[in-house]
Amino acid sequence: TLTKLTSTYVDTLPALVDNNTGRLHTRFNQTGTATGRLSSRDPNLQNIPIREEEGRHIRRAFIPRDGGLFISADYSQIELVVLSHLSGDQELRKAFLQGADVHSQTAALIFDVPLEEVTADQRRIAKTINFGVMYGMSAFRLSAELGIPRGRAEDFIRAYYRRFKGIDEFKQKIIRRAEKEGYVTTLLGRRRPVSGINSRNRTEKAAAERVAVNTPIQGTAADLVKLAMMRTTERIRSEGLKTRLLLQVHDELIFECPREEREAAEKCIREEMERVYELSVPLRVNIETGVSWGEFH
Repeated sequence: TLTKLTSTYVDTLPALVDNNTGRLHTRFNQTGTATGRLSSRDPNLQNIPIREEEGRHIRRAFIPRDGGLFISADYSQIELVVLSHLSGDQELRKAFLQGADVHSQTAALIFDVPLEEVTADQRRIAKTINFGVMYGMSAFRLSAELGIPRGRAEDFIRAYYRRFKGIDEFKQKIIRRAEKEGYVTTLLGRRRPVSGINSRNRTEKAAAERVAVNTPIQGTAADLVKLAMMRTTERIRSEGLKTRLLLQVHDELIFECPREEREAAEKCIREEMERVYELSVPLRVNIETGVSWGEFH
């Protein structure tokens, strides 16, 4: 682990600092991913470690200029919000509209227990299923991820679709449309062809169905983040602030701001990100500030 961190980041990143600006400059590619997310290269700043404590030291080396602050604005569970909107599922929508913890709410429904009695383990299972359904997670995969028997994983998935009927109906509708048209679209109209959707090969068709279901969700989330990048930048400029957008990491935007602009910048960023597109459930943004990138979540 330490050798990889050293060779990939510690030895490499300082050599990529621009002599004129004293900063790292990544290159974003708008067409590098099938789902529409931006990708980053030379260097890839979307891949700086965060999960392990040793890796977080690398993030702490990223600091704002002249004693300023970093602002992290992160969409909260944006893909589940998009799924809720696209599927119209009443139970999922209710959780978001009530501001409840959606994973605990899911656990309460599939385990048929009161919300206040949901255990940490039940919430973990529900969270895995919540995200898994968007990627066509099978019972085999779920059993492997949770370390439970396959039959039990099948029971969990069946219980999930019994309580969230709108999600299963949405998936079947998207697959049928893809079979007919050969492509799927995001909420904002971007198309992705789905090859193999009518294949007689079961494995190939199953993979195509996963793409068909996932793309409108993850692709729409990617579109909304790009819109947010433009809207926040426009708003900050119109307010005459010196704050600027530095980096996009999937559902998170990183800004650099002078300390005296913190409140004004946070207000602009939150307002523009949360109202970037009108969905049937609210978009929520978590905002953090810090004197290094390593301080965030």
